[in-house]
Amino acid sequence: MDRLHRDLGRLADEVGAFNAHRLVRVHNNVWRLMWWQFLRGLAFGLGTVVGATALVSVVALILGQIEFIPIIGEIARAIIEEINGP
Repeated sequence: MDRLHRDLGRLADEVGAFNAHRLVRVHNNVWRLMWWQFLRGLAFGLGTVVGATALVSVVALILGQIEFIPIIGEIARAIIEEINGP
């Protein structure tokens, strides 16, 4: 019986530590959760745009080096001219 009380006390301590965790505290308040998700969405969107921009520019530069293949070279040249502007 003593072991049961000790284990129950340890379980209560763990549940208390879990409830004090930052993630649980954020999810306990609806407005804080909405704010957190909004910031998360902004960061995800910004990361997507920056990553896509970097990837497209690297692909365009690589394709620009392949001018000996007629179709790909023309497409790459058009992409590079579009990126550089007039």
